Amino acid sequence: MTSEHASPAPDARTVRRAVAASAIGNATEWFDYGVYAVSVAYITHNFFPGPAGTLLALSTFAFSFLIRPLGGMVWGPLGDRFGRKRVLALTILLMAGATCAIGLLPTYSVLGIAAPILLTLLRAVQGFSTGGEYGGAATFMAEYAPDRRRGFFGSFLEFGTLAGFALGSLIVLLGETFIGTAAMNEWGWRVPFLLAAPLGLIGLYLRTRLAETPIFEELQAKGQAEESATTGLKDLVLKYWPSMLTLTGLVIALNVVNYTLLTYMPTYLETIAGLPSQMVLTIMFVAQFVMMLAIPFFGALSDRVGRKPLWYGSLIGLFVMAIPMFMLIGQGSWWALLAFGVLGLLYIPQLATISATFPAMFPAHVRYAGFAITYNVATSLFGGTAPLYNQAGIAAFGNPLFPAFTMMLACVVGLVAVRFMRETRGASLRGTGLPGADQPAARAPRGQLQHK
Repeated sequence: MTSEHASPAPDARTVRRAVAASAIGNATEWFDYGVYAVSVAYITHNFFPGPAGTLLALSTFAFSFLIRPLGGMVWGPLGDRFGRKRVLALTILLMAGATCAIGLLPTYSVLGIAAPILLTLLRAVQGFSTGGEYGGAATFMAEYAPDRRRGFFGSFLEFGTLAGFALGSLIVLLGETFIGTAAMNEWGWRVPFLLAAPLGLIGLYLRTRLAETPIFEELQAKGQAEESATTGLKDLVLKYWPSMLTLTGLVIALNVVNYTLLTYMPTYLETIAGLPSQMVLTIMFVAQFVMMLAIPFFGALSDRVGRKPLWYGSLIGLFVMAIPMFMLIGQGSWWALLAFGVLGLLYIPQLATISATFPAMFPAHVRYAGFAITYNVATSLFGGTAPLYNQAGIAAFGNPLFPAFTMMLACVVGLVAVRFMRETRGASLRGTGLPGADQPAARAPRGQLQHK
């Protein structure tokens, strides 16, 4: 970019710090969600006693996702107006505070119906904060990353996501191992939720020590950040609805698989496959850890071959393997780990490229809002509700393969969306117009980072 308002490209050390701050903050956010996912049995025991307890606990999980679009509509425009960093500092405080408060809640035996009501309200706060967290963190990381390595650096945001889930599984597994199920049901379930407080403070510290992204600083210098406060949402809906529609299809594919594997699977393995809780937690931790190790590889691969080939391969692979792998899960024992690992590795090419693909679908002045609103609406309807409708579907039809069918349907939707997705490999995120902004910058010499 040759404008007098252009900011210099950040140096390598600054990029690494920005990546670390985004990833660790995101890990904190998703640790909070991951802990709830592997604690459904404890939540049911303490807040939803009765035959419908598991469905009610999963409904509370789903409810937080219905709040996420509201968070996206509030935090997204604020992030485009006042900056990515400020909003991300507020969202991590809200998430960590709400999660810690869950760990302090009196149970149903103490408060009666007030206990699950308070739990639901705190889950709503979590959903509201996450509505701004994820889109903001992805935008922040994408705008800091160099154009030709955005896939690699951006993959570390999802490395943080999986680290949060894996840490939640590990802590609950350690609790089950050392103090036992009875103690975990009585008081031990609180410990992982209380750990959110120090983790949130660490994430907040790292985020507040970074400057705003160079791209947002350019918007401020040209007065376009102020303009987005009044015209951003109107421009988003009227001019960029094709990008919103395409992103919706991609998010449906991404998050039906994501929340089936990462949040519903512990419940499925324990209640449907009949595995003991310690084995379930071990499977979740090992599989998530392997996925963590694989994700930077696929991020770097997307910088070489493009995002679309990885998405096509992932979606087709999941469609073909969903039913065989869920049948293998039904064999129990360590066959479940193998099956979950296969599905997880097939899913990773999508997850690894979110930060490199989704923010590039919108110009800078509506990027945070476009990503946050579209992503969270689609996730709230089809992703976060996956544990609930999968459990209800199995109960209604008596078919343990029901989650495989939902994943296959989501993959079909995703394949249609990828057909209309523009390739973002090498694209610059600078500028305020979409046409041409997401075309590969192919003329830069190999190994040289291009900053327009």
